[in-house]
Parts: sequence; structure tokens; C-alpha cells
Amino acid sequence: MKAMTSEKKDELKNKSQNNARTSRSESIYELAALGLLTAISFIMAFTPLGFVPIGVLTVTFMTIPVIVSATVLKPRDSAIIGGIFGITSFIKTVTGAGGVTMAGLFQINPFLTFILCIVPRVLEGWLGGLIFQAVRKIDKTKFVSYIVASLSVPVLNTLLFMSTLFIFFYNSEPIQNIANAKGAGNVFALFVAMVGIQAVVEAVVCCILGTAVSKALAVALKKVKK
Repeated sequence: MKAMTSEKKDELKNKSQNNARTSRSESIYELAALGLLTAISFIMAFTPLGFVPIGVLTVTFMTIPVIVSATVLKPRDSAIIGGIFGITSFIKTVTGAGGVTMAGLFQINPFLTFILCIVPRVLEGWLGGLIFQAVRKIDKTKFVSYIVASLSVPVLNTLLFMSTLFIFFYNSEPIQNIANAKGAGNVFALFVAMVGIQAVVEAVVCCILGTAVSKALAVALKKVKK
């Protein structure tokens, strides 16, 4: 009886040690992935890789690192990468590289402009991660969830950013100048005029690329863990 008790204790001890090693390995992997995606986000933000001209449009690929983090990491991690996207956006705004409109908003209210750049991007990452996890539970194909997450992140980026923009700055001179130039008489018309076909192109392109990259990375990581 004592021998059985001793064996049980050894079994529990080994199980506890294995769980501790697994937890440490997951923490190291998480930190390494966050560091890599952060570096990629900064490189993309300040090189042509993040913003690619397609005809008369300029499509941003900055949501792709957010998509990847939403599918291979936890929602809190994708929120962090979304925040990195926001930080780079704010840096470009402060330096004048974010466009005339953003520079004008910064002159009006730097604090609200900071919130505009950061909060929608943090939320898009966090919500994208939650959406992926929710769909993943019912996704028998183990593929649809990647498509849904890859589409939801750029769509959330547009909706959250534009909503915050209008809440904070709708009556400001830079936004009203755009409204007058485009002949938009209400918020919805201005939203459509400002977003236009570019948001659709971004969503489609980032969905395709995000799905391909995140699914391939997930498969590769699964093989490595084995």
C-alpha cells in the first residue's frame, strides 16, 4: 500500500514538472512570437511593405501581423500587436508622414488623436482573436476560422477607426473640408465617401494573404511542437 502511494506521488510530481516545463515553453514561444511580430510591424510601417499602391488606391497590409497574432496566439497578444500598429500610426502622424488630415487632427487635439490611433487597433486585435477562438470551436474544417479572422480584422480596423474618428472629430475643420469636397451631407454618406472601394480592396487582399500566412504558420508550428 505504501509502495502504491509512493508511486502515485512520483507520478504526480512528474506530471507537475512536465506541466511546468510546458508552461515555460509556451511563455518563451509567446514572447518570441510577440517580439517577431512587433519587429515585422515596425518594418512594415516605415517601409513600402506596409502600404502598397494598387492603381489609384493605397492598400495597407498593417493588419496582417494582427491577423497572424489573432490566429496563432491569444487575444491579449493580438491586442498587443494591434497596439503596435496603433503606435506606428501615431508616430507617423506626429512626424507628418500620416497624411495632411491626420496632421490636422493632431494639431487640434493631440490626446484624442493618440486615442484615435491606438484604441481602435487594440480592439481590432483583441476582438479578432476572440472571433477566431469562437469560430474555431465550431469549425469542423479547421480552415474557415482562419478566413473569418483574416476578414474580420481589416473590417474591424475600418469600422472602429472611422467610428472613433467621427465621434471625436466629425465637426472639426479637416473632416468637414472632406465632407464639403465630397458633397457628403450626413455621417453615413461621409463614411462611404472616405472609405470607398479602398476598404473593400484592403479587406479582400488582407483576407487572402492573412489566411494563407496564418494557416501555413499554424501548420508549421503544429509540426514543430510534435
